[in-house]
Amino acid sequence: MEEKPRLQVVLITGRTIDQGVGKERGKASEVYRDNVSICHIDPGDLKKLGIKEKGNVLVSTICGSVVVKAVRSPRAPHPGMIFMPYGPWANAVMNPETHGIGMPSLKGIPAEIQPAQEKPLLRLPELLKEQFGK
Repeated sequence: MEEKPRLQVVLITGRTIDQGVGKERGKASEVYRDNVSICHIDPGDLKKLGIKEKGNVLVSTICGSVVVKAVRSPRAPHPGMIFMPYGPWANAVMNPETHGIGMPSLKGIPAEIQPAQEKPLLRLPELLKEQFGK
C-alpha cells in the first residue's frame, strides 16, 4: 500500500465572517458546519499533496486529529501555513493548556496535513461524541 503524502505546516486559527454568519444560524446548522469544518491551504501545498478543493484532509497536531474540507486559500501565497476558523473542528486539534493566561494558544501551532478522501467529515454530534465520548 502506497503511503499518502504528508506536509508539515503551521496552523493558525481565527474568526471569519462566514463563521459568524453560521453561528447566527445555530451551531447545529449546515451553514455553520460548512463554514467551520474547513481548512484554508495554499494552492501550491494542495498540489503537492494531490488534494482537490473540497476534498477531505486530515489535520493532526500533538493534541489530536480531525478531518475537514480543504479550501484553496484566498490569501495565498503562504506555503507551509494553514488556517482553520474557530469552531469544534479546530478545537479538536488545539492544546487546551492555557499557560496561566486563561486562553489556549490559537496561532503558530505545528501541524501535519494529508489527504483523507476515505475518511468522513463528521457532523457536529458525531464529532462531539468522538472527542468527548458523550
